[in-house]
Amino acid sequence: MVVRMRHTRGHTRNRRSHHALAKPAVSKDEAGNVHLRHRVSSVTGMYRGRKVIDHAAKLEKRAKRAKSSETAR
Repeated sequence: MVVRMRHTRGHTRNRRSHHALAKPAVSKDEAGNVHLRHRVSSVTGMYRGRKVIDHAAKLEKRAKRAKSSETAR
């Protein structure tokens, strides 16, 4: 079995200098909104040129649910 050698602070910091996080890859859709790659745009609901999420319907559903929960109380 090998005896572990002590690491100096400099050696540890040299190794950790490569642990920096990379910036996330972003892209712009047709409307010019920035979103993460391979994800649906949260502003427009578009993915690869197609409308995937209808935000207007989603907001109406959320408002309807909130209204019904208030009347139930």
